[in-house]
Amino acid sequence: MKPKATAASAALLLLPLTGCGSAEAGSGSTVTVTVGYQSKTINTVTAGTLLRSLGYFEKELNALGDGTTYKVDWQDYATGAPITAQMTAGKIDIGSMGDFPLLINAARGKQLGKPTHLVSVTGYNLRGGLNTIVTAPDSKLASIEDLKGKKVSTSIGSAADGTLVRALQRAGIDPAKGIEKLNQQPAVGASALSAGSADALSQFVAWPGLLAYQGKAKALYDGAQLDLPTFHGVTAREDFAKKRPAVLEAFLKAQSEATDYLDTHPVAAAEKVAKATGLPAEVVYLYNGAHGISTFDPAVKPQLVAALKEDVSILKAAKLTGDIDVDSFVDDQYVKKALGPSYAKQLAATPAPAASEVWPKDATETRTFETPAELLTYVAQHKEGIRAAYVPDATTGTLWFADKAVWVADGATLLPFVAPATAQAYVDSHGGARVVTYADALGRVS
Repeated sequence: MKPKATAASAALLLLPLTGCGSAEAGSGSTVTVTVGYQSKTINTVTAGTLLRSLGYFEKELNALGDGTTYKVDWQDYATGAPITAQMTAGKIDIGSMGDFPLLINAARGKQLGKPTHLVSVTGYNLRGGLNTIVTAPDSKLASIEDLKGKKVSTSIGSAADGTLVRALQRAGIDPAKGIEKLNQQPAVGASALSAGSADALSQFVAWPGLLAYQGKAKALYDGAQLDLPTFHGVTAREDFAKKRPAVLEAFLKAQSEATDYLDTHPVAAAEKVAKATGLPAEVVYLYNGAHGISTFDPAVKPQLVAALKEDVSILKAAKLTGDIDVDSFVDDQYVKKALGPSYAKQLAATPAPAASEVWPKDATETRTFETPAELLTYVAQHKEGIRAAYVPDATTGTLWFADKAVWVADGATLLPFVAPATAQAYVDSHGGARVVTYADALGRVS
């Protein structure tokens, strides 16, 4: 799943590793390209799940016309750590993972003399909205400050852990001593939250949205409150890239085509990913939809590289890495060549503001509304015909399920928030404003 290299799994990467690179079979006219991906890490789908289902990489390889027969070996992993282990063993050529695991990928590759490089970006959020801290549905915890002395589950070495550490620091809580941190895989943490053995869970896409959708959790802290970018990207072995640049460029062209497909067919893309992963399509769409939390763009933006440099200190504090030369890890020459003149345009592009959106039942397209109140009006009139409704947080812009949002009534204006603390902050600064239930919000527009 997204960025989650635990301390234990990261330590495994220190062991001696041996292996071979791209396998050349038979007479040498057939080359196998091995791609490591994480099917349920839905912000890597343009380099993984969706790309595989569309067959674009195979098509681009066939179009090379160099007399070589190419085969693609797609290897699905639950985390980024084993992808890094296989890459440094020479057994995976191209991999995709979250920002913190990418840094561990860079560190291990350099340490073992098997350097890797960040060659493109998949999904990102410039404010950090891909990570969320959630609590049990009946929890009395209402703010990050309430976590002091509590048990919090996360995956050390992941961006979700980075969000937790930074949020605690901003709240004046020592991340090392102020809470009891449980280093757990997301599924284990989700079970711990449900069982009451964890008071909160800090995790990454798609876990917070999935648990909220299932009614098993509610948001406590929106990662976008940090206003620090988080992203996923594609990493390639340096020796592979130098030996087969045309193959890597074919992959990046295919990734760009998959990105275009996701942008132009967001509902169909969500359904494809849902079918391949078993995740609810409504949850996939929350992150990867037309106005989803994640933006997809292969360009390696300066803001993301700067964020990567900021992340190094979190991994160093967790003793997962030492110093990392981010500039030498980043190598966008291949994606520049693959995308050609469009690269500069994509590099300069900025995400459009999120909008309120409804996915009607049995519909192949969604409906967009200018304001949350307009969405509420539509939902109130079509209560039995709604598959999912999404609204952007009034302060961070993070999309969330309308029925899971914290609603504030400010006169005739209705405003949604992901987390209770941000909603309360608005109420405190706007006389007469107050928190209302979702049912109340619907009643006000009926």
